[in-house]
Amino acid sequence: MTPQMSSTGVRTVVHVMRHGEVHNPTGVLYGRLPDFHLSELGRDMAQAVADHLAGHDVTHVVASSLDRAQETATPIAAVHELAIHTDDRVIEAGNHFEGRTFGVGDGSLRHPEHWPKLLNPFRPSWGEPYAEIAARMVAAVTDARAVARGHEAVIVSHQLPVWTLRNKLEGKRLWHDPRKRQCALASLTTLSFLGDQLESISYSEPAGALLAHAARKAGA
Repeated sequence: MTPQMSSTGVRTVVHVMRHGEVHNPTGVLYGRLPDFHLSELGRDMAQAVADHLAGHDVTHVVASSLDRAQETATPIAAVHELAIHTDDRVIEAGNHFEGRTFGVGDGSLRHPEHWPKLLNPFRPSWGEPYAEIAARMVAAVTDARAVARGHEAVIVSHQLPVWTLRNKLEGKRLWHDPRKRQCALASLTTLSFLGDQLESISYSEPAGALLAHAARKAGA
């Protein structure tokens, strides 16, 4: 397919996607732990995004090595007859509370030994520094853009890395209130480039019709 051209360069689009809903009945922070797979609803979300992107000029699909990212990327790669390229520069952020529940009831906040990890929310003190997350995500996007030059790429990542990337590209501070992230399950943060220049950042929820089901389950 002929690359999209303009008078100033080649246009390339990189869709950075958050994975679909995960089966997590105990409600732990699963982080980078293995064997956390998509729920049935999560698989439906992945398929909805694959259907949405079916008519797009996707030539490159990337995902972190975590099960939920690989499973989300699978129908997208399949519809375009592409292999999935695994890149752990887009993996979930490291977190001290991985594998634990987080809260003041029966969660980690009940135990004083964890409190020092909460002293600096600007770094943050409980996990991988925001600056390091941003750097690895920018590098992964740069490489995906180079591979898909003139076409479109999809990168399946995780909520915190996607939101940190967006803050970095928009010139905003990296520390933030997690409750205010615009990065729903199976959402797309779409980066449009003209040549090497980032032209625009947009956000969409192709699986939005399914998000209400996830919300109801979370409140059950």
